[in-house]
Amino acid sequence: MTTGTIEINHYLHQKKPLWNVLSILYTLVSYVGGIGLLLLPSGWLNALGVVFLTHSLLCSAYLAHDFMHSALFESKAWNVAFGNLMLWLNGGCYARFEDLARLHIAHHVNRVDFCRFDLMTFLNAMPAPMRSLLLALEWLYFPSLAFLLRIRSIFAPFWEPDRRDERLRNVLILLVRGGLFALLGIVSPKALLLYFLSYIGMLTVLRFVDAFQHTYEVFPVGSALPKRDRAHEQANTFSNVVSLRYWWLNLLLLNFGYHNAHHELMKCPWYNLHDLDRALFKGDEVQYITLPELLGNYHRYRISRLYSGQGRGIDEQGNRSLESFYGAIEVSFLVLPA
Repeated sequence: MTTGTIEINHYLHQKKPLWNVLSILYTLVSYVGGIGLLLLPSGWLNALGVVFLTHSLLCSAYLAHDFMHSALFESKAWNVAFGNLMLWLNGGCYARFEDLARLHIAHHVNRVDFCRFDLMTFLNAMPAPMRSLLLALEWLYFPSLAFLLRIRSIFAPFWEPDRRDERLRNVLILLVRGGLFALLGIVSPKALLLYFLSYIGMLTVLRFVDAFQHTYEVFPVGSALPKRDRAHEQANTFSNVVSLRYWWLNLLLLNFGYHNAHHELMKCPWYNLHDLDRALFKGDEVQYITLPELLGNYHRYRISRLYSGQGRGIDEQGNRSLESFYGAIEVSFLVLPA
């Protein structure tokens, strides 16, 4: 799949401070400005606020991902500081940044995905009415399972002995964030509702993109892991870009769709991923799938993927096989498996 030897340092160490400043500034301004637009009486400006707020939340997630790889700053301390800031915006702050980063790097090193509990077993153990409600919401495109896993992660320190020291931290974060949202609701119940809509939009896009980037095995945290090589990694990784023809559209998701290139050089900053991808691949490999092509799969398997697993994106003959690519469920670098 590679096109020859590349100069790794060119893509790894070519820092572009202006791109860093613009992406972080855009994320912060869009977040604050988006909330400001939600507070205005105009419906059109409210809609614009939802768009900007949703996109800022998405950008904060993908920037947090780069900070986990220490890809944007030479100093680890600066990556951690800005990573925590991004997690505060998108709600991933209930887990320690260092813990999220460690688990995500393990995903790269071990070439597997991780979980702490079996989601289907958990669902099947629920009272039938509750389970039916959650699945009905998923059928209606409401990310009920995403909220379920986030709520579990928030309160996990209260039943997981190895996270007991996080209890006070999470209580304080809940009080501060809860107080801020309560204040927003007092000022404008409409703005609070629209903020919730933006958050749902962020979750939906994140889980859509995450669903079709790997066909890795899933293992419980702490279990014995099989050894997987680079060939296995690339064969089970997919570059679900927004567009192959109009490369600049991928900037909307900070080039996160160039996932094969990212796994080839995981510390490559987001703004160099397009060039790295062009150096590594020809562009006609079977691992390239555009997000518009996957919309049908996301819709068709939104419930059945819970029971059928991720499926296969490539058949035994090495050809692309979208019909059997069901997608993963609730794999996120923003949530510590609970």
